[in-house]
Amino acid sequence: MLYPFKFTPQFFHKLWGGHTIEKWYDDVPADYENVGEAWVISDVERFPTVVANGPHTGDSLQDLLEVYMDELVGGKVYEVFGNHFPLLLKFIDAVDDLSIQVHPNDEYALEHEKSLGKTEMWYVMPAPGKSAVYLGWNKTMNASLIHAAIADGTLANHLKHYDVREGDVAYIPTGTVHAMCRDTIVAEIQENSDITYRLYDYNRVGNDGRMRPLKLNKAMEVMSFEPMKEAAVTHPEPVENGAVNLKKSPYFTTNILSLSTPVQRDYMPLDSFVAYMCVEGECKVTALDGEVPQSDLFTNNENTVSMRVGEAVLIPASLNDIVIHPQGHCKLLEIYVDL
Repeated sequence: MLYPFKFTPQFFHKLWGGHTIEKWYDDVPADYENVGEAWVISDVERFPTVVANGPHTGDSLQDLLEVYMDELVGGKVYEVFGNHFPLLLKFIDAVDDLSIQVHPNDEYALEHEKSLGKTEMWYVMPAPGKSAVYLGWNKTMNASLIHAAIADGTLANHLKHYDVREGDVAYIPTGTVHAMCRDTIVAEIQENSDITYRLYDYNRVGNDGRMRPLKLNKAMEVMSFEPMKEAAVTHPEPVENGAVNLKKSPYFTTNILSLSTPVQRDYMPLDSFVAYMCVEGECKVTALDGEVPQSDLFTNNENTVSMRVGEAVLIPASLNDIVIHPQGHCKLLEIYVDL
């Protein structure tokens, strides 16, 4: 039986993690000093999310894929990715600077890591302090300049610095050297990959008492040495009770829904799953074409699911008629794969 799925997040303690997003959830481990990341839809092998509602409670995303295949993700998506969900969706809370890093493309990652590459985007959320990111070089670089800057601790001086605010969108193609700065909270949409090559980590010591490892050789092989050609940060303005595109790429399409009244979404033209990430407020999501009588649609738990900020819902590809009921005002990221 297919219906809108919620998942139990995977939480990650991080040296740079904050104390904001942990307040969104009821099941953060008691011994966590902070939560740097919450993975809300994941098919990463070591950290799968499991269903938290309805008859499939306790099943992993992988379990659902093995049973429902193209009914869950769409025909074209299943043809390309098989029993591997193509995206990883997470929320990140950085109270300190993240490492300066880069991600490989699909070809390199498949050859060297047996994984997809990691193209990603950030949607900036409200944070207690002044948020900022580094995206790309501010001039043409070379290996000698980079090694020298790492040695003297000035690598960040060679990166483009952007002050960001709620609603800003940063698209980060593979090969782009980047970092998130302190006091920044984002919703992240990315390829299903956990591959990161650190160039510089401010000489921080990990939980094991050792300097966190860098991967300079691989980073040098995958990075671009040129500044980004396209605008690194954009600020698309939402339209009330409508959808505005934030980013369309070969890996994912992301729209913003800003809602104050119920809105019906028709996904018949898509051949893809749809995922929602709640970035503001609360709502209820109802599948009108679920496998229950019409009279039970808005009361049956399998077809109506609630969402609040920090949560995600997965709409199977076989469900095309969705109604979103905001509880007051809410904003959702709407994510799918358009092959």
